[in-house]
Amino acid sequence: MRIGVVNDMPMAVELLRRLVLSTGEHQVAWIATNGREAVEVCRRDLPDLILMDLAMPEMDGVEATRRIMAETPCSILLVTASIEANLAGVYEAMGHGALDAVDIPSVGIEGNASSQSARLLTNKIRTIGKLIGDAPTQAKRRMSRAAEPSTRRLIAIGASAGGPAAVAAVLSAFPVDFGGAIVLVQHLDAQFVPGLVDWLGQHTRLPIRPAGERDSPQAGTVLVASSADHLVFKSAQQLGYTPSPKDNVYRPSVDVFFESAAQWWLGSVIGVLLTGMGRDGARGLRQLRDKGHLTIAQDRATSAVYGMPKAAADIGAAVDILPLGAIGSRIIEACERPHVKGPFR
Repeated sequence: MRIGVVNDMPMAVELLRRLVLSTGEHQVAWIATNGREAVEVCRRDLPDLILMDLAMPEMDGVEATRRIMAETPCSILLVTASIEANLAGVYEAMGHGALDAVDIPSVGIEGNASSQSARLLTNKIRTIGKLIGDAPTQAKRRMSRAAEPSTRRLIAIGASAGGPAAVAAVLSAFPVDFGGAIVLVQHLDAQFVPGLVDWLGQHTRLPIRPAGERDSPQAGTVLVASSADHLVFKSAQQLGYTPSPKDNVYRPSVDVFFESAAQWWLGSVIGVLLTGMGRDGARGLRQLRDKGHLTIAQDRATSAVYGMPKAAADIGAAVDILPLGAIGSRIIEACERPHVKGPFR
């Protein structure tokens, strides 16, 4: 395996480096001296396993584990000076997805790790290697699912003609402590997005703002696509914009966003397709349903333009077809109960 080492103590780094290489089975992918550096390096070079310290300057191992598992999931083994002295941090980091914890090996007179403590660490590394397999992509996929928190909900909303009023009706139903992360893709020229955000802000108790490059959806916050390019997930948690597909006449495209959410989001998604002309969003909504997520389309009677939701209904993309006034409460109901992903029929 390729193993990343995160520790701010040079002696500890050298000790871990030697232990990793001594097995003859692994290599040191990189070394980071604090959690913030580890998060950044993982975005460029994801290892198979990270040996993560807890107490570090700038960003500790708990926060680094949380960010890595949210953005670029991989296996993390906590290697700290004393598990007993850091129990709270150990449990918190494991709650974010760390697999196990071990004391850093003790050092003998010659500066080498004692055989017993070194064996304990190498055995844990070997066990994790067996769990994740040798392929980095396979490890990433398994860890993504293992780290999936049941309460992480993404509310993905797409709309076009008649959309602002429909979106306002849905958002107005959400309480101030709403736990889902909300992302809206509305067909609209980018120059009008700030005005849309201000107007929608008068109809919801939740904070709302344009989605920027490298933004992350947050619980209880509304992000609005704000470019003529397509809003997509560029990692498990991070949003961004892409000009592709260039031949898509809908910009930003609801289909493109829904499909990227189906590919990347680690928790459950509630896909919502509201009033609008054309077919954008139907294919992406179907993809979300096929992956076991709840999908909702607005009904004919309450749609200003029954194009996009009709296209979704025609291909069986929507689990529920609801009047506008019932969509907000349906979302709240779904968020209040645990959801194990499986095919909706």
